[in-house]
Amino acid sequence: MEVILLKELNLERFWEDEEKAHTNNCFNDEAQIALGIRMSDECVFDELQEPGTPWMPIERERRIELNKRYNDKAERIVGKRLLQENFLPLEAQLPYVKRIGEVFGGQYIYHNETEWLTQSVHGEQELEALLDRVDKLDLRDFLLPKNWEQEKKRVFERFGLKPDLMRHIRGPVTLACSIMGAEDLLFLILDEPDLARRFSDTITKVTLGIAAIMDEEHGTTADETRGFSFADDNCCLLNPAMYELFGYPVLRDVFKVYSPGKTDKRYQHSDSAMGHLLPILGRLDLNGVNFGPTVLVPDIRKHLPNARIDGCLHPMDFMRNDREQIIAQVRRDCEDGLKYNGVNIATAGSINNGSSLNSMRLVMQVIQNYGRRKER
Repeated sequence: MEVILLKELNLERFWEDEEKAHTNNCFNDEAQIALGIRMSDECVFDELQEPGTPWMPIERERRIELNKRYNDKAERIVGKRLLQENFLPLEAQLPYVKRIGEVFGGQYIYHNETEWLTQSVHGEQELEALLDRVDKLDLRDFLLPKNWEQEKKRVFERFGLKPDLMRHIRGPVTLACSIMGAEDLLFLILDEPDLARRFSDTITKVTLGIAAIMDEEHGTTADETRGFSFADDNCCLLNPAMYELFGYPVLRDVFKVYSPGKTDKRYQHSDSAMGHLLPILGRLDLNGVNFGPTVLVPDIRKHLPNARIDGCLHPMDFMRNDREQIIAQVRRDCEDGLKYNGVNIATAGSINNGSSLNSMRLVMQVIQNYGRRKER
């Protein structure tokens, strides 16, 4: 087994180079490959040896206290405060706006300490009935609560805040798997392609409809505030023909409205083994991606020449703080980044509780050892 000896990390130099490394969406000739890891709120519990449930809501004051303590430690270990410390008071929050899963009859519930979208239809007849209901739905009336206008005015006058835009959403395959079950979706596409196309078209219409409503509530338009992203882990379940029928049209049509320009954000997160879909995703000219740990830089770059590649460190190895694997994978991605450009060293998926600040420091050290271009 190769013994890797790393030169000690120069923190000050690292962050100086890191600031430049993100220019031009990480496509540049700066000295160092970019770092995308900034940890997550989940990580405070294990790092501080505090009890807690990482994926459940937490009281504001408790969140602030934990994040500040975590940042104190982060400053010592990685040289930077990483997590948010300023959170708006409850009085600054607008009332709940319903989400796309609820439009399709599902409910967002907490189960086993994480949020799930419940299934709402079983079989093709129920799906047809659901789509009939969605087609007739007054989307604005369904999404916005009765006291919306009053609360929107109050929050703006007191805090100067506008409603959030919708520029990121659960991807079409993952949404559909929740609404009707993964197996039923696969059989639907294979056995009833016309109904599957209708389902896909309705997802597109609802996505654009919700986004347009929130644009209006915020006071902007798709042309003024561009960019869109999807999180579609379950896209890996479809073969290319099935994805082209069901998933691809949604992204294509939403990007056409919200990301028509070359530099407008077109992003896909799918931390799964979905490399077989790269040729189709390549037609979308994505400029940012985060895929599963088996989908590596050379294959991505072959089909997505303009995409910043966030990854491909396995999040479980990062969570387990597996020193040998972290070094090997980050070294690999650094070498690929120097060859292919546009690489942002990150985990291929979420950063989970258990991922340590010392492991982040190790990633930084590997970048400084193996991710630097020759001095000019």
